[in-house]
Amino acid sequence: MEVKEEKQYYSDVVIRSDFSSSKHRLYFTLKKISDFVLALIGLLITLPILLLFCLAIKIESKGAAFYLQERVGLNGELFYIIKLRSMHINAEKNGAQWALKNDPRVTRVGSFIRKTRIDEIPQLINVLKGEMSLIGPRPERPMFNEQFNREISGFNNRLIVKPGITGWAQVNGGYDISPEEKLRFDIYYIRNLSIVTDLKIIFKTVKVVITGDGAR
Repeated sequence: MEVKEEKQYYSDVVIRSDFSSSKHRLYFTLKKISDFVLALIGLLITLPILLLFCLAIKIESKGAAFYLQERVGLNGELFYIIKLRSMHINAEKNGAQWALKNDPRVTRVGSFIRKTRIDEIPQLINVLKGEMSLIGPRPERPMFNEQFNREISGFNNRLIVKPGITGWAQVNGGYDISPEEKLRFDIYYIRNLSIVTDLKIIFKTVKVVITGDGAR
């Protein structure tokens, strides 16, 4: 779907004013409940998969199977996202950097779990803790969020809703789109919050997982 650029996409005030409606209050209430229930069910169902790949990660390379990374969440609050480790432990010895296509820092097991998004499963714990939602803008690392906010007007407006494991930008390009394109997709999502929109993203996410589109 083509997302038209409008100046009001970058207006925090305009976007937040819509959240006071009874429709949005009901939506956020239902989403909070469904996030917790579905994350708990999802974690229980995928536990054997997590254990299997934890073992595979430990066999292939030294270091912990899980990886904690600081991200920017709702209203700029910092939290630690939980992922299965997909890179070698010294992957950022030269400093933080954006993930590349065919990134040499990624292990063989890491390449598979990144393509299938299995590395994202532990973020269900972040959802249970209330730090994330199942669906929403992907949280950025603080240094990248600061950089993008300097370079792109209104980038921080993505922070007025909880970040998600998957989102409109992720199912429309993921890593293959620019930060500015990501902002347009995320603001489009925020301005069109609804159960129907979330269902569309879920169905498109299944397709992305199957095809591996946008993975790095």
